[in-house]
Amino acid sequence: MYGLVNKAVEDLVCTRFGVDVWDQIRTRAGIGVDSFISMDPYPDDVTYKLVGAASEVLGLSPATVLETFGEFWIRYTAKEGYGEMFTMFGSSLGEFLHSLDALHTHIGLSFPQLRPPTFDCEDLGDGAYLLSYFSSREGLAPMMIGLLKGLAATFDKRVEVQHVKSRADVGHDEFHIRELAASPVEPAPESTAS
Repeated sequence: MYGLVNKAVEDLVCTRFGVDVWDQIRTRAGIGVDSFISMDPYPDDVTYKLVGAASEVLGLSPATVLETFGEFWIRYTAKEGYGEMFTMFGSSLGEFLHSLDALHTHIGLSFPQLRPPTFDCEDLGDGAYLLSYFSSREGLAPMMIGLLKGLAATFDKRVEVQHVKSRADVGHDEFHIRELAASPVEPAPESTAS
């Protein structure tokens, strides 16, 4: 994976838990570099080791770490200058889900060693989708759940995501995504000043 992914893991940990916790995770993972270069490729094993070490140090399951990272990744990439792509590849969550392969083709222009996943999205109607996720990497389904939730938030939506079929069963992962009704806005408290 590219250094941008590992830098995002570092940013997530430092932002939420502090630099000292990041140093513990990096040490436990056996990562000898002090910083990652965004545009350089790193072995996938580096990222997997960071997730495993974060799970141990933070006392969270690897699935929780990956899902949290997935949501964070959306905000992080927007902050790092990739936010325009969210609107470039769709004006709604549904349009964007149907454009995921085109997005990754576009990203591949900047990251020539990218090994992106591929997707197939079926519109089920009424704000529901079935997304098939094909990846050469194992164990990233929880991250996809977080990515989908984070992506929905960029379109001012909340979603329920269910992992309905796994790679172990059918050779790829499938997710049922359902847009949730907007939360009612609570009225502002009335002023008691006279």
